[in-house]
Amino acid sequence: MTTQKGTGSRTPWQTDKWFVSPWNYLPEVTQGFAFPTRIQFHDVCLRDGEQQAGVEFTPKEKIKLATMLAEAGVHRIEAGMPAVSKYDAQAITEIVKLKLPAEIFAFSRCMVEDVKRAVDTGVKGIVMEVPASEHIIQYAYRWSPEKAIDLSVEATRYAKSQGLYVVFFPIDASRAEMGWYLNTMERVATEGHMDALALVDTFGVLSPHAVRYFVRETRKRIQKPLETHFHMDFGMGVANTIIALAAGAEVVHATISGIGERAGNVPTEDTLIALLTMYGVDTGVKTAHLTKLSRYVRKIAKLAMASNRQIVGDAVYDIESGIIASWFKNVGAEHILEVFPVHWDLVGQRPARVVLGKNSGLDSVKLHLERLRVQATDDQVNELVLRVKTASLKKKGLVDDQEFRRMVKAVVKR
Repeated sequence: MTTQKGTGSRTPWQTDKWFVSPWNYLPEVTQGFAFPTRIQFHDVCLRDGEQQAGVEFTPKEKIKLATMLAEAGVHRIEAGMPAVSKYDAQAITEIVKLKLPAEIFAFSRCMVEDVKRAVDTGVKGIVMEVPASEHIIQYAYRWSPEKAIDLSVEATRYAKSQGLYVVFFPIDASRAEMGWYLNTMERVATEGHMDALALVDTFGVLSPHAVRYFVRETRKRIQKPLETHFHMDFGMGVANTIIALAAGAEVVHATISGIGERAGNVPTEDTLIALLTMYGVDTGVKTAHLTKLSRYVRKIAKLAMASNRQIVGDAVYDIESGIIASWFKNVGAEHILEVFPVHWDLVGQRPARVVLGKNSGLDSVKLHLERLRVQATDDQVNELVLRVKTASLKKKGLVDDQEFRRMVKAVVKR
């Protein structure tokens, strides 16, 4: 495990960019960790992310997002599924032509025709899906189990013959009977082909305690690099991903801000920052690009996001509470991480600021008066606090700068 370069590190848990729990690094906690030497991020915004209901990316938007991801140092980009439409195939082809500093993958079903379309785009890698629990094969696909295996063997062998790096992607693996799942994976690995195997939790139903079992049992039978593809239906995806990486998985499938089918995919931001700050694992992705990426994805996806969302939320570095405003005033720039666990610079956010609302206190108002270069008596400050609280409650929102200036003009006679 390595720490981020150029952070003025004093300890792994406390640098000039973050301050997390020292317990994270105790030998009693880290014993048994087996993080690989290199962890890669495989972005799936352009395929799985776009499967979120109502999200549609134009080819131009896909090309721009792929460029931004590559500039941020994302290692692999799943540019789409050529079989979906000619527009998807065109976008993937154009992305490949850019020769970005990221490996470009396509996604396909385990069907030879799908693979041919992927080959035509010029990608070097392919993620190949097939149903992998007996019940989903029976009820959702209405296939026989043997059909799923035969298609997988045929299509993966063909992909190999075309020189593609093949990531085998067993849909709904986490709800399969383990013995049947492993037998199936072994057959595809030996009769067909896979360069890597994705650990797929399609419906986000794995508990963190089950992840090590999933990795351990798979490794016993399949001697291939493992990748994680987890979903957020129960909010466990980030924790599950990190547990799998600590057990030796090498690649993370993720999306910016967790867009994706149903409750979404594992969010890139959360996973990257947790790995870096809590585990000392630097993947090389430029974290200062995260907020810009999130805002662009939200824009083109036309998605609203909670203002206090971790890491990239628009208001995550806003302070309304009077108590926290006093902390902010007291600690200064040198000790700002007493107030925030992650410095805004690390994730490309704007600097923290004190805002005015129902929860504001004396120091909140004093800071704003200092900004306006207005001197007020203690009684005037108290009156301003009261007015701020009353106005905020009445409008059910923050007091903006114009409103505060009017209050100052009415209370502080100059």
